[in-house]
Amino acid sequence: MAEKKVGAEEIFKEFKEHSISEFFRKNRQMLGFAGKVRSLTTVVHEYVTNTLDACEEAGILPQVTVEIKNTGEERCLVKVTDNGPGIPKRLIGKALANVLSGTKFHRYMQQRGQQGIGAAGCTLFSQITTGKKVHVRSGTDKEAYECDLGISIKDNKPVIENLAELSKGNFKGLEIQAEFAGVKYENSDHGVSEYLKRTALVNPHIAIKLIDPEGNTLEFPRSVNEMPQRPRQIQPHPLGLEASDLLDFAHVTESRKLSSFLIESFARVTQNKINELKELVPDIDLSKEPRQLSWDEAEKLIVAFKKIKWIGPELDSLSLIGEQRVGAAIKNILNPEFQAVVERKPKVFRGGIPFVVEVGVAYGGNAGKATAEGASGNILRFANKVPLLFDGGTCGISEAIRGLQWKRYNIDDFEKSPISILVSVCSVYIPYSGVGKQSVAQEEEIMEEIRLAVMDSLRILQRYLSGVRQRTTAETKYKTIMRYVSQLAADLGELTGGKSETIEQSLRSLIENKYKKIFEDESEIKG
Repeated sequence: MAEKKVGAEEIFKEFKEHSISEFFRKNRQMLGFAGKVRSLTTVVHEYVTNTLDACEEAGILPQVTVEIKNTGEERCLVKVTDNGPGIPKRLIGKALANVLSGTKFHRYMQQRGQQGIGAAGCTLFSQITTGKKVHVRSGTDKEAYECDLGISIKDNKPVIENLAELSKGNFKGLEIQAEFAGVKYENSDHGVSEYLKRTALVNPHIAIKLIDPEGNTLEFPRSVNEMPQRPRQIQPHPLGLEASDLLDFAHVTESRKLSSFLIESFARVTQNKINELKELVPDIDLSKEPRQLSWDEAEKLIVAFKKIKWIGPELDSLSLIGEQRVGAAIKNILNPEFQAVVERKPKVFRGGIPFVVEVGVAYGGNAGKATAEGASGNILRFANKVPLLFDGGTCGISEAIRGLQWKRYNIDDFEKSPISILVSVCSVYIPYSGVGKQSVAQEEEIMEEIRLAVMDSLRILQRYLSGVRQRTTAETKYKTIMRYVSQLAADLGELTGGKSETIEQSLRSLIENKYKKIFEDESEIKG
């Protein structure tokens, strides 16, 4: 019997539109809520990164308290309190309960959060696992209030209940309290305490207090009382732009000429560069309106951009850890036998987005991961001064390091060596491979900079390891020779008729002078 044909109307009768909240309700693992330990760490990560961004923008030295209580089996109450600028009452719903709303995604400046998903994702996660709303207290310079927040999943709208005014001045900052199911507190390399420890290490201006489910208090005190350089919003760099980027900017600009549009919309474009463009693309009228730019013309401009020698992107948009602080972080975490730090010059990747790679390598001491056989190589990943504890296998940072030829740097096997490599990527926009923001996408420009930075640091380590091997060989020879000095002096005394004590003293002085320089050179390398 022939099957009945189905028409288009029948096929598409179930066609419906869905909100972004509905999508993430079914795909919460994309927000980082996958696995009990990871889910709890993700919640803390989202709230703490928001605190850091808000405090730094407001010029406030951040102080945050994270309190976690077990409320049942695989169920925790999380309360995060900070001393930040707070959130105005009129924006509280959009800030914490409206997915894809925020102050960050559209700005060309470095920030930890960038998608407008994190805190709202936590509100959604609490709601779908416990059915409870998030309780919020906020105090700004002008007002103080508290309320309960939820999300209308069907239309991705905030639901605000029990809104009440608080006495102004009694509370300043933000306090979020939410309950989550399907989570677990654990002291491990992927747990909340490790996340906060690494956060404190690369953000020494923050003071963090953690109260765990057992009532134990762990504090990471502020180690510097100076705010890091505040990033400045900048324009995208011409290198790294694609045709679609150029057209998007062209269609919203208020400039009347294509030439002035390029100068006003992108970094490092001057009249001299416009003159160079005229020679490279003589068939494009740079005096016409930007909105008249065609796709083919945009592609030609992108090709021409790559033929021009540009000044590198501005660093004002970035807030780096800094070589000194990377070195201090390595020393505090690992107390290694040897360490080296390298900071690369700023580069750009697609979209004209600037980025900088900082790398530190540590060898010996507590470097590497402890194993039954001793230690194995370890990669510490950071993006915009936020630790990345998960998804290392797919991360562009890890992938860039895996392909290195370790023996070239006197390391026989990375997986069996006491070595740690700290890699920090800072950018206006980190290309994460997922909205959970735990893995940097494998962008070739970024991976190449990571490889070059790591190789630079490994060459410094190589010189140290070569010196160590030279010293070891010299020490062996020194001890062997010194073992026979007395006998040699006695034999020479008999042959020459001289005093064996005098001969022995001369021999020892000669040998020590020969090996003294080798030992001193090794000490200088290590220092």
